[in-house]
Amino acid sequence: MASMAARTYNIATLCLPRDMCKAEKNEMATKLGFYRSRRVAMITSKNGKFSVRTSAGGTPRSVETINGKVNGVHVGEGTLFGNKNSTELIKDSDIDAPAHSSLHGNFVEGRFVYRQTFVIRSYEIGPDKTATMETLMNLLQETALNHVTSSGLAGNGFGATREMSIRKLIWVVTRIFIQVQRYSSWGDVVEIDTWVDAAGKNGMRRDWIIRDYKTQEIITRATSTWVIMNRETRRLSKIPEQVRQEVLPFYLNRVAVATEKNDSEKIDKLTDGTAGRIRSGLAPRWSDMDANQHVNNVKYIGWILESVPINVLRDYDLTSMTLEYRRECRQSNLLESMTSATASLAEDSNCKNNSINRRPDLEYTHLLRMQADKAEIVRARTEWHLKQKHKLH
Repeated sequence: MASMAARTYNIATLCLPRDMCKAEKNEMATKLGFYRSRRVAMITSKNGKFSVRTSAGGTPRSVETINGKVNGVHVGEGTLFGNKNSTELIKDSDIDAPAHSSLHGNFVEGRFVYRQTFVIRSYEIGPDKTATMETLMNLLQETALNHVTSSGLAGNGFGATREMSIRKLIWVVTRIFIQVQRYSSWGDVVEIDTWVDAAGKNGMRRDWIIRDYKTQEIITRATSTWVIMNRETRRLSKIPEQVRQEVLPFYLNRVAVATEKNDSEKIDKLTDGTAGRIRSGLAPRWSDMDANQHVNNVKYIGWILESVPINVLRDYDLTSMTLEYRRECRQSNLLESMTSATASLAEDSNCKNNSINRRPDLEYTHLLRMQADKAEIVRARTEWHLKQKHKLH
């Protein structure tokens, strides 16, 4: 019952002239969709057009559509009155079309770059009312999966191609580096570009750029490395030539993060003796598992931050994060989160600058490991900047 409110659907109301509401004078059928949201939607008409407005706390706000899409979902805008071919607000084809025709973005620059837009929702922000690092990582992952699906390569696996599905292979990430210039706020629209390229002989690199849709300012850059694993034996595999030929036409020789700004250095291993803080007893839940039957890689971020001091989480922005994945984690495993702080870097002129044109104020090394046998799951490095509001005081 506790989750009932979260599933409540908004009621869309249609405002029409009084005489148009008489059933005997008008046989127009309107088909309205229901949207998962915390806001109440109202559809109104003006000059023969309909528009969607939402209400948050009683004050209506207009919802702008981005290339006809909001959060990747097509929003039709058609004539409300007129000839008999335009009597329905939303055509049958818009409702009954398969998910891939409405939920995805589109290719730009030929078919090399895939682009999708999202609205930052209320449940994707943190205490400071901006998107969290986990939110950004989830959006990157969603765009990547939709890229594969929209390319026509998707098999029956989670992000796997057809040839990979035949061979029971899946993609697994080994390393991600993300730089954040600025976090978006609730209601902001972001535009994400993603593309792929080869990474050595048996890996694939995937890059992303996140822009503020309104200003087109690049606010986040990310790069990652992926390898292939057999989903049954859980062993890494070379890329079969058939798979290579599938993805080769989509390779783009371009980087989102310049080489000199990419954190490619090895992350030091933490031990009980070198860790400043240890948080034990972290337990994965069933909902943390993904379609490949292991813990979703984004879930690790929250556990890593469990051992970061609360004053850092409150007063600093996480401006870059490097994740180095070592092994899988299952639901039955109890975890430990470990963190070690590097001395303040603000005055260190010899500090390597991995953030976007800024020297970090704090840097931490992290380790997420099995509590029972101490086996490593993820090594991580984070950089932090004092929030602007604190610099002003």
